[in-house]
Amino acid sequence: MPIAFRTSGHVAEIVLSAESGNRIGLDAAFALSDHATEIRQNDDIWAALLTAEGSDFCAGTSADALDSLKRDDSLTGLLRVARIVAEIEKPVICAVQGEVYEQGLELALACDLRIADRTARFRMAQALDGGIPWDGGTQRLPRTIGRSRAVEMLLTGRVIGADEARMWGLVGEVVDEGGARARAVELSRTVTSHAPIALEYLKEAVYTGMDGPLADGLRMEADLSFLLQSTSDRSEGIASFLERRPPEYGSR
Repeated sequence: MPIAFRTSGHVAEIVLSAESGNRIGLDAAFALSDHATEIRQNDDIWAALLTAEGSDFCAGTSADALDSLKRDDSLTGLLRVARIVAEIEKPVICAVQGEVYEQGLELALACDLRIADRTARFRMAQALDGGIPWDGGTQRLPRTIGRSRAVEMLLTGRVIGADEARMWGLVGEVVDEGGARARAVELSRTVTSHAPIALEYLKEAVYTGMDGPLADGLRMEADLSFLLQSTSDRSEGIASFLERRPPEYGSR
C-alpha cells in the first residue's frame, strides 16, 4: 500500500510508504484523501502526524501520475494532496527526511509543524521541467519563508539543506538523523494534552485571519474566543486550574 494509517490515543498517523521515494500517485492520493476524511470526522482524533518510511519523505509526483496528467488534466484535482491535508482542521505535524522535493515539499507546507532530520533536503524545481507548482507551492512557500526566498527557490530550483531550512523558517526544528518521527510524536503528545476545540479554533484564527485585513482577523479572534466560553473544554480548563490538577478534556 502506498499509504499506511494508524492511531494511538488521540493521534492519527498517515505514513507514506510507496516505493521509489514515496512519490505521489493516484493510489496514494486516493488513500490520503480517505484518511484525511477519517481524521476530520473522528472526534476522538485531536491531531495528526504525517510521516514517511524509507530514506526520503517524498521525492515528488510519480512518473505515471505525471503522464496521466498530460493525457487528462482533470486528474490534477485528484492529485492535489496538499490541499487535502491543508483542509484538516486539526493540528497536523510533519516529520521529514531525505528528499522533500516538488510536490513532497508542497505536501509538507500544508502541515502546521514541520520537523526535519539532518538528511532532509528541500527543493521546488518544477520550472526545470517547464512547469510550475500546482499543489499550493507558489502560495504556501512565500507565506512560510517570505517572498524573496520563495522566489529564489522557485526560479533557481536549488536544493536547501536542513539547517538552511531551519534558518529560513521552512521547518521548526532539525534533529539528528532518524529522529524526526520521534520528535513529531513527542510534539503530538504535547498538542493533544490541550483542549481539542481550542486547537481547531486556533488554526482557524491564524490561517483565515492572516489572509485578510488585521481588523477582520481581530474580530474573528474575539468571536472564536467568545464561542469557546460556552464549551466543555473551557469549563474543564477553568475547573482544573482552580482545583490545581491536570485538565481532563473529552472528545467533542
